[in-house]
Amino acid sequence: MKPAGRCARMDRMATSAPLLLQDTPTLRIGELARLSGRSVYTIRWYEAQHLMPGAARDAGGRRVFSQSHVQWLGLLSRLRASGMSVRDMQAYARLVRQGKATLADCREMLLQHRLKVQQRAEELNEAMALVDHKIALYDKWLARAETGGKKTRAG
Repeated sequence: MKPAGRCARMDRMATSAPLLLQDTPTLRIGELARLSGRSVYTIRWYEAQHLMPGAARDAGGRRVFSQSHVQWLGLLSRLRASGMSVRDMQAYARLVRQGKATLADCREMLLQHRLKVQQRAEELNEAMALVDHKIALYDKWLARAETGGKKTRAG
């Protein structure tokens, strides 16, 4: 089954731990939604945007998904939350679908994204330090106000 093979490759790239669960496609879209914390609508949108690997079909023609899809959705969620654009996520998914020949490209893409995330984290830490400083000033001013405007030992 070709889609399951693709999913297995995506899973290995989505997690650092080996896949411990059976990767046989047995999940219907509702169960995939429940397990991944995404709505059925979101999963269908991801499929339409070519962000999801193909689903296998059961005997009745219904799509079935595997545990790899759950993990892949988790990766997509983290990539998006960390600022990766949908366009870049699509490019990454295209590379992953191409298999081993693009491992270096996949790594480079994630490395570049990591650099952006690290820069953003540093900016957020600087902003947090400023907010903490301002909170400390307000604490100081409130303490003075409670003592009738007189300086306290701490102030």
